[in-house]
Amino acid sequence: MEKNGKINWQNALIGGLIGTLFFDIVGFIFTGTWWDIPAILGEKTGLGVTYGVLGHFGNGLLLAILYAGIAPSLWGPSWLRTLIFVTAETIALVWFFMFPLLGAGIAGTNLAPIIPLVSLLRHIAYGIPLFYFVHKFKK
Repeated sequence: MEKNGKINWQNALIGGLIGTLFFDIVGFIFTGTWWDIPAILGEKTGLGVTYGVLGHFGNGLLLAILYAGIAPSLWGPSWLRTLIFVTAETIALVWFFMFPLLGAGIAGTNLAPIIPLVSLLRHIAYGIPLFYFVHKFKK
């Protein structure tokens, strides 16, 4: 988590990188499409899938840094702190911001009724390595 009041940047970045890969793997399991989010980002921005991949992984890294910084302020055991963070981030930033911005409606329900569950499960998968590297694996 933190060492002497500071973020362990290496662990946060590794957790964010691996977490983003876990997010993508769970997405592939549910959708059968690899890098669906980067493809959407690339298409909506008109900058192509390379930009989409960079934006997607950049977002995963930034969220990991944010989590590493605020985790000590959250309540409960470390696993619950991670679950609270990924759930709040999914609801606030994905369900009520990103999905409506993309025309998918609140929580993506214009796409399919299962989308809110799938997006939450993907973010929980992201949280597994985040939890491990930020809380359990300390150098």
